[in-house]
Amino acid sequence: MITVLVVDDQQMVRAGFSALLAAQEDIEVVGQAADGVRAIELAEQLKPDVILMDIRMPELDGLQATQQILNGSTPGEPPRVVMLTTFDLDDYVYAALRAGASGFLLKHSTPDDLAAAVRVVAAGDALLAPSVTRRLVEDFTRAQPVVPATPARLTPRETDVLRQVARGLSNRQIADELVLAEQTVKTHVSNILTKLDLRDRAQAVVYAYEHGVVTPKPRH
Repeated sequence: MITVLVVDDQQMVRAGFSALLAAQEDIEVVGQAADGVRAIELAEQLKPDVILMDIRMPELDGLQATQQILNGSTPGEPPRVVMLTTFDLDDYVYAALRAGASGFLLKHSTPDDLAAAVRVVAAGDALLAPSVTRRLVEDFTRAQPVVPATPARLTPRETDVLRQVARGLSNRQIADELVLAEQTVKTHVSNILTKLDLRDRAQAVVYAYEHGVVTPKPRH
């Protein structure tokens, strides 16, 4: 059973998401919070597997709450955080990934997409669509230039795989792109995360752009 904490300052959003998730046989909503301060308290008390976290909230916003939850001293595996967003909040993508978010979910997503997002991040994967990674590139390149580089700890093939991960491709898409078996790609991704001491694909994307593994194309 996947346990979920829903965090949003709008009661209707919290209630709606909670009801949709509660209808799933493998998902249990263990709590709701209306702000970041309460989210931190409930995360420590309930130790959910996944937190759906709104970005803009009173008291303490979702970015700060995520940082405190994931960098806290509470023993055990930290929860996976999915940021709840709308198109007009896309400027927060890079900051959210830096804060430790494992992915993003649009508030108007379908019930199936909502449940799938929870399952994906609970399984240790990241929820990163190509549109999200494009925004990440734009945010990062506005902040600082990058110099192409290859991490010394990675093999050339692992570096190739990391570049595709940074593009937002799934394991199957990477397998097609590099003409590899999907299981081989999965193994490469696991090795990349281990060698670079990264939690998930979301952190791998941030690493790739920060360390110049991929060079963003100039915007027109």
